[in-house]
Amino acid sequence: MSTTINLLLYTAVFGPMAAGILSYLLGRFQKDLRSRFADLVTGLTFGLFLYLFWQMLTSGQNGSSMLPVRADIPEICGMGLHFTLDGFRALYGMIAAFMWFMSTLFSREYLSHYRNRNRYYLFLLVTLGATEGVFLSADFYTTFIFFEIMSLTSYVWVAHDEKREALRAAGTYLAVAVIGGLVMLMGIFLLYDVTGTLFFDELTGLYSAYGTAANGLQTAAVTQKWGAGTAGASSAMTQLWIAGFCLLFGFGAKAGAFPLHIWLPKAHPVAPAPASALLSGILTKAGMYGILILTAYLFLGNTAWSSMILLLGVCTMVVGAVLALFSVDLKRTLACSSVSQIGFILVGVGMSGLMGAENLIAVRGSLLHMVNHSLIKLTLFMAAGVVYMNVHTLDLNALRGFGRKKPLLHYIFLMGALGIGGVPLWNGYISKTLIHESIVEYTELVRNGSIAAVASMSALAGTGTLFSAGTLQWIEWAFLISGGLTVAYMTKLYVALFVEKNTDAAVQEKYDTLNGKYMNKVSAAALTISASLLPLMGFFPYAVMDRLSQMGQGFMNVEEMELAVSYFSLTNLKGAAISLVIGAVVYAVVVRLWMMRPVETTRTVNTVKNPEDAKESTSKGQGRNPRRKYVNRWNSYLDLEDRLYRPLLLQVLPFLCGMVCRVLDSLVDTVVVLLRKTVYRDSKLPQELPEGTAFTHLCACIASTFQQIGNLTYRRKRPAHVDYDHKFAMIHEEWAENSTMIARSMSFGLLLFCIGLILMIAYLFVMDIF
Repeated sequence: MSTTINLLLYTAVFGPMAAGILSYLLGRFQKDLRSRFADLVTGLTFGLFLYLFWQMLTSGQNGSSMLPVRADIPEICGMGLHFTLDGFRALYGMIAAFMWFMSTLFSREYLSHYRNRNRYYLFLLVTLGATEGVFLSADFYTTFIFFEIMSLTSYVWVAHDEKREALRAAGTYLAVAVIGGLVMLMGIFLLYDVTGTLFFDELTGLYSAYGTAANGLQTAAVTQKWGAGTAGASSAMTQLWIAGFCLLFGFGAKAGAFPLHIWLPKAHPVAPAPASALLSGILTKAGMYGILILTAYLFLGNTAWSSMILLLGVCTMVVGAVLALFSVDLKRTLACSSVSQIGFILVGVGMSGLMGAENLIAVRGSLLHMVNHSLIKLTLFMAAGVVYMNVHTLDLNALRGFGRKKPLLHYIFLMGALGIGGVPLWNGYISKTLIHESIVEYTELVRNGSIAAVASMSALAGTGTLFSAGTLQWIEWAFLISGGLTVAYMTKLYVALFVEKNTDAAVQEKYDTLNGKYMNKVSAAALTISASLLPLMGFFPYAVMDRLSQMGQGFMNVEEMELAVSYFSLTNLKGAAISLVIGAVVYAVVVRLWMMRPVETTRTVNTVKNPEDAKESTSKGQGRNPRRKYVNRWNSYLDLEDRLYRPLLLQVLPFLCGMVCRVLDSLVDTVVVLLRKTVYRDSKLPQELPEGTAFTHLCACIASTFQQIGNLTYRRKRPAHVDYDHKFAMIHEEWAENSTMIARSMSFGLLLFCIGLILMIAYLFVMDIF
């Protein structure tokens, strides 16, 4: 059984990558066959993970009888590739494969009028394999390899349109990915240096072990690595913190955590809608996967780390919600919403680290909200894709009224909106309730003194709290207000698409005639299946949600215990009701009164001859009937990318580095001149040649001698007078210049590289034989 599982893990990772190359070749000859082949590959991958998930679900207690399942490929990339399977990995591998399957089905219609579809399907399938490699990885090195493959291949999605906006957004995405990857690699180097391992299970609680040693209780592992005494352990703790910060930077950049969230609002509006669904729903979770590893393994139970994650989550949650509320672009709103929902997840992860042994409710809430957000954004982004492929714009003012008289699209979008809004009986309510209750319970524990305050930095390896009960209440209100803002901006989208009419009656009539013709049956099936999962999970929380959360809690190093939550009690419903009321007030006051302004529609009454027709035209909005339009109230000066990151990376850093280089260059020249004037007392060479070299001068002397002999013998009537010194000097100068040009050319460099590569291969071949 273990061998079979190992083979299936290899197939899940490398199968889609190989299939991507094959799909590209098929697309060169038969495009429809390529699209169907991609559907087949993603469908088979989903079936494979469905089988693995079922094996984990039915094998003992949440798959524990099958653990550990390890699949290793030694000596690949130096340290080898290592995969493992547990309940959480099987669950999220299945979620990723399902989303890829639905997105691929929808891509066939969505991309029907796009260019470069071959390239799109190639990178779609390669990214699928890389993403599954991230979720199945057993160590940070394997995670990094597939994380970078995933980042680079998904860049092509963002740049697919090849328009100016798309290329600029793709550049932002790639810059964040590359910088985040390099910082992450630095963290991996530091972590390996201090621990000697990168395997997740071997890192469990390691920071606590060093903290214990720093307080005078030495362990064998710490003694072997750093020697006896507390100084070595303290140094190791410092290095672990630096490594943790570097890894958090890399994973947080991909997750979209504040302040590295800048790529999401830029990339989603320009990427194809199926790709946006995967970028938001899955690739951000690959970043969250790394943050979960850091919190639940390396910094297990560490108060300072968990507090930092909690504060990071609060900032991300609020900033994303505010950005989404201000947006008047359909996909940008959903992208900013993803930032906010990542903040909700980070709050749950932070609470899971703070609550110690009582953290089961927070663990389940954060894991379930990851799953819920993935499925919700799959539904919402594909629904937005349906709108865009019919209208070819994302401006809410131009889209108003598109969803009227389209009951299926209405149902699909409404399921996603209710799910992400945390409305009871939908899946988002369950996960948000668990996270909210973890904050409430932790506040009570702090207020009652059950959790003591941390007194000093030396005690941060243990449990405790850095927050007072009052601060935690502010965090709770930030959570509820962010939930209310979620309701407000989703109401804004829903009303604009399905309730309001377009200000242009002709456009509205065109929208209405699309009923039943705005997407094909395959796309409709993909969207309907995705949307129907959301109420199904919310209607049956104990049968569905609790089982899913149990699958993942072992991954978070949570002890198995019973947890009975009354999801629909008055206490839990109260939190959802507060957010709903806040959302209603914000929408009614802020959106309708401040974020909209009156506009007067085009007056066409004078062109109507019949007064009765004029009245009817006016009633339809074609007379002087004042309407209101959505206005972007966000100040462009608050754009972090344009006002901070781009100037910093493209202007400030090059200027500072240039200044440093100039200073160092001048300093070296000054030292050299000073030494020549003082210590060495340099002077001109007494026999310095005016031109050429000693060799050219020697050749010139020989040639001049022969010239003089000839002038005295056979050339006495017509003697020659050639300045060989100058002639040979010019030849040498021309030869040196040509040699320099060749040496500096790329062709010469490539030639030397090829020669070196051939010599290296020949050397390895000879060494292998002898």
